[in-house]
Order: sequence, then structure tokens, then C-alpha cells
Amino acid sequence: MSANPYLEKLHALKAKKGHLSLPSELTKPTEVPEREGFVGFVSDRSSPFSDFGGAFGRTLAALESRRPNLVPPARWQRAIEDGRAFLAKWVGQAEALGWSARDLFGLHQPPTKPHPTYTRLSRYDATGLIWLLDGRWVAALSEDRAAIQSPSGNVTIYRKLNKPALGPLGDSLDALQ
Repeated sequence: MSANPYLEKLHALKAKKGHLSLPSELTKPTEVPEREGFVGFVSDRSSPFSDFGGAFGRTLAALESRRPNLVPPARWQRAIEDGRAFLAKWVGQAEALGWSARDLFGLHQPPTKPHPTYTRLSRYDATGLIWLLDGRWVAALSEDRAAIQSPSGNVTIYRKLNKPALGPLGDSLDALQ
């Protein structure tokens, strides 16, 4: 038995479908300025998140399709991976406990004229859980908290409530509220 629940989910899908296609890969970069996003994904799958329905699956699919403005590319790619792993293990419980797509994938609304060093991840109070995982995993989930565990064993508590501000999900994700 694997210690990684995400790998267990993948093995179950492989057994269910008979095969599992290769993961998506980024296309080659072009002359696109940093703030305009990436070019796209190359994939032979018709629906990259067919097993994650509802608002969470739609939000993750939208996040995969376009990097939100003012988010570093490496953090965006990490958030996609963390989002997949989180949903593989916690999607049912997160829905049952009342977590929203905004609670998981929310980002700070950028100012009209952001400073050149500004990033939408700079505001913890307006950042969803997935963006804060950064390679770590959720060890426990309740109605208003998530315990984030690091490889060293340290645990950080994320509180979704009582934040001073919650910005929109992201540039192309607003319709998924």
C-alpha cells in the first residue's frame, strides 16, 4: 500500500480505465512578457479533471488553462500540482464541510497600478489554501481550518474564516463564485 494518497488515486484510475495517459506538459515558451501568462498545455486528454466535478474541478481546470496575472510561473505550476493532490484526497470532505472554490483557490485583487515587485500571493489574508501549500500537504481538514504538514513534520494551521479581505478567485476565474 502506497503512503501517498494521490498515487493511490492514480492507480485506482488506471485500474478503472485500463490505462492512464501521460500528464500534460507545458508548451515551449515564446516571446511573451512575464505578466501575460503562459502559452498553453499540450495534452491528449479531453478533460484534464474529469474526476473532479463541481466548482472545485472547474476552478482547477480554469487555473490550469491560464496563469493568473501577477503570480510567478513556478508558484502557479506548484499550485496546480497541489490542487490536484488536495482534491484527490479531500474533495468530498471539503464540499461537505462547506469549503468554497474561493477558500481553496482565492487570490488577492491586485491594485490598479501594482508595484513591479508586487505578487498576488503577498496577502495571506486573501490567499486560498492551495496557494499556501507550496509542496506541503493537508493532514486534517475541518469546517474552518486545515492543518498543513511539511516534510519535516511541522504543522501550520490555515484558518479560512475571520480574514479581513477576500479578493476574487483570479483573472479568468471570477465566474466560478
